[in-house]
Amino acid sequence: MENHPVYSQNLAQRKIVGAVAYVVFLTAVIVGVGGLVVLLAQVFIEGIPWLSWDFLTNYPSRKAELAGIRAAILGTIWLMAFVGIFTIPVGVGAAIYLEEYAPKNRLTRIIEINIGNLAGVPSVVYGLLGLALFVQWLSLGRSIVSAALTLALLVLPIVILASREAIRSVPSSHRQAAFALGATKWDVVRSVVLPSAVPGILTGTILAMSRAIGEAAPVIFISALVYLTFDPTSPFDRFTVLPIQIFAWVNEPRDEYKGLAAAGIIVLLAILLGMNAIAIFLRNKYQRRAED
Repeated sequence: MENHPVYSQNLAQRKIVGAVAYVVFLTAVIVGVGGLVVLLAQVFIEGIPWLSWDFLTNYPSRKAELAGIRAAILGTIWLMAFVGIFTIPVGVGAAIYLEEYAPKNRLTRIIEINIGNLAGVPSVVYGLLGLALFVQWLSLGRSIVSAALTLALLVLPIVILASREAIRSVPSSHRQAAFALGATKWDVVRSVVLPSAVPGILTGTILAMSRAIGEAAPVIFISALVYLTFDPTSPFDRFTVLPIQIFAWVNEPRDEYKGLAAAGIIVLLAILLGMNAIAIFLRNKYQRRAED
């Protein structure tokens, strides 16, 4: 069989195709990772000289040497806190209902299709929706809570989809065993399904919050502030965030502001990595507990 001419010819062709595919995919990885490394290197080279305690504690200024990013950092922290408060309970609750309680009918299928479609809607559309719904119709003003609700709508489909996949991955035998012991539906969800699904839910939450913290388009419609010279102290205050401040500095004609923008990107990356590190720690903790 091994010496059959057709078999040998197909084997040779498959080896060639496999080698070509390996080279193509490896090249794609090298180009992607290499481009990211070059971009990060440029950002750090330009931004590190501008990083200082004054940069972190000063407010934005028209003078580059006095400019800081304090208001944007505080605005970003406030905004991400409320995005998490609005998104995680609603997203996880919707996923639990759709997977554990909702009847499998046409209405449920329509809801599932629309959730999937909403995940692909451009973020600028959510900005217009937030401006019309939260700022104008509900009269919440250009505040942190309006922006948080807007970004919550933006990332909610991601949390729902990821949470549903995590809940769906829990073996049905675990549920049946709990029912056999006399547990109610809620007992099964609370004590069996959720503890096993928490790692996957946290993974979806990480992705959702990572997208939200870097979004500028929706927040521009709500905030539209760049040179903010006061700290937000309540959810109904005006605010600015790091992506907007970075975008404003990039558009400045003087070269000094390019360094400020690079320094702002480093701060944004640090906050993002810190958030992800906390979420990954919690995910690994619950994953070890579920395996035990």
